[in-house]
Amino acid sequence: MADAPVVTRFAPSPTGYLHIGGARTALFNWLYARGRGGRFLLRIEDTDRARSTPEATEAIFRGLDWLGLDWDGEAVSQFARKDRHAEVAQALLSSGNAYKCFSTQEEIAAYREAARAEGRSTLFRSPWRDADPATHPDGAFVIRIKAPTEGRTVIADRVQGDVTIRNDQLDDMILLRSDGTPTYMLAVVVDDHDMGVTHVIRGDDHLNNAARQMLIYVAMGWEVPVWAHIPLIHGPDGKKLSKRHGALGVGDYQAMGYPAAGMRNYLTRLGWSHGDEELFTDAQALDWFDLDGIGKSPARFDLKKLESLSGRHIAATDDAALVAEIEAYLAASGRETLSGAQKEGLQRAMYCLKDRARTFPDLLEKAHFILSSRPFEPDERALKALDTVSRGILSELTPHLQNASWTRDMLEQVVTQVAEANGTKLGKLAQPLRAALAGRTVSPSVFDMMLVIGREETLARLADATG
Repeated sequence: MADAPVVTRFAPSPTGYLHIGGARTALFNWLYARGRGGRFLLRIEDTDRARSTPEATEAIFRGLDWLGLDWDGEAVSQFARKDRHAEVAQALLSSGNAYKCFSTQEEIAAYREAARAEGRSTLFRSPWRDADPATHPDGAFVIRIKAPTEGRTVIADRVQGDVTIRNDQLDDMILLRSDGTPTYMLAVVVDDHDMGVTHVIRGDDHLNNAARQMLIYVAMGWEVPVWAHIPLIHGPDGKKLSKRHGALGVGDYQAMGYPAAGMRNYLTRLGWSHGDEELFTDAQALDWFDLDGIGKSPARFDLKKLESLSGRHIAATDDAALVAEIEAYLAASGRETLSGAQKEGLQRAMYCLKDRARTFPDLLEKAHFILSSRPFEPDERALKALDTVSRGILSELTPHLQNASWTRDMLEQVVTQVAEANGTKLGKLAQPLRAALAGRTVSPSVFDMMLVIGREETLARLADATG
């Protein structure tokens, strides 16, 4: 397998949104495969028909699309492969590696109750394991695997190291239920084998499953994949990430206005490290990512760190790409879309908007001056800045701007001269000027705004504010 092309998979259950932990698992699988020229596959584990929904499947697709995690080929439905799973159960039965068990639920419960009373292990040992087929009744049965009862099973895990499990702790797990439907444990192994998966990278809550799933690989004579069980994500309080810690769905973070590149960077760094690097590009992540860099301890989700990284990615993103991603954010959050003129204005203003914004709502708030149209409705603080004295100074400023060269240096010189002529400083005049140009007291520099909107619009806004 060392020379075989890498094939990884992400196998979510479509019972809700794409969880932040699932998204990181998908990302690790994607990075590992793509960084080695391998294949990344998607399997929807929809065998739980009562809880699986098409809407949840769509939410998974949307979440992966937003994160930029493309998969190879069509997404596989586990439920659609149930006949193949049953076929493998029958093959194990024929080879003597599995057996028919006719024990009823009541008999199993009684067995466990007696074992508990006697202080024995409650692991069920079926009386049908070695029974002569001639003694089989004509009734309902399940197919169970014959697990070894002695010795040890070693899971060679790339993250956890060698994990040893005593075989007498393994039960003869059910492969096929009495209604002929396959169990999850069987389906996962058959699907991973048939899809050619070489590396199983998943949460460490599946670590014990690996020992049981290896029984099927060995019994079928199939090559066991490389295991890599990654620690779960915890909240800032060190407890398993849950709703009390905030949003859990990837879609929520898109709707809150985090850029996909920032989210990818943050999730990659959550439980994996490459030296002290915090900020990196996709190309660097693909080049650097390896299973050896994954830590054994649970990672802690830190919203402040996500915001910081997101801001740095926004600042580094190409202006046109940023406008396109903001459009996608507006659609995802159910907000009003941008007109052609707004998009053009936003891109023109991006140089003075993106450096300090941590999220898209941050950036759009600063972009109010270019996205809104006259007459501006000043907010409370802006209204306060536009007092009688300030309006008078702005009126005096207007004719100077009518003939000034429209460069940053000249605009700064003109505004400074008018401020000084009125016995005040540039900083003091900047607030009412900002209120007139944006209707806000928080915005980009007044000179940046004037350059972006141009002379005519600047003068019109000053006339509105002083009229």
